[in-house]
Amino acid sequence: MRTSITHKFVEFIPDALQEGVLYISLEYANAVHRCFCGCGREVVTPISPTDWSISVVGGNVSLAPSIGNWSFPCRSHYWIRKNRVQWCGDMPQSLINAGRARDKIAKAAYYANRANAVNTNAETEVQPREQQQTFGRKTGFFRAFITWLKGGK
Repeated sequence: MRTSITHKFVEFIPDALQEGVLYISLEYANAVHRCFCGCGREVVTPISPTDWSISVVGGNVSLAPSIGNWSFPCRSHYWIRKNRVQWCGDMPQSLINAGRARDKIAKAAYYANRANAVNTNAETEVQPREQQQTFGRKTGFFRAFITWLKGGK
């Protein structure tokens, strides 16, 4: 299990991905890497207001939210913060399903707001990612996730 990474800003994601490297294409709004558990599977994280966000501070890259490879056999779960991999434990399927449902609702709401703004030709304020995360924190999913992190059931 990897604990530190490097990153490369590229226009196109290379065909052959190096282990331990997060490839970032701002032109195509994607970050791609091989799973940091070592299984070698390709992990694609789209950069958008409803998916992942990327920040660069002092030459270090962070990606949010966490990456949960629930469809991979490894089921790895980690954060990328300041070129470091912070490992999380596996999550119960019920929390994964709740998180996916919350993300689907947030994405639909975001794009409905955008479509409404275009259709009405009015200025509509679209919530930034931080507010969407706050929305998620008000749901039962977030409370259940925090309980799970603290070792509760």
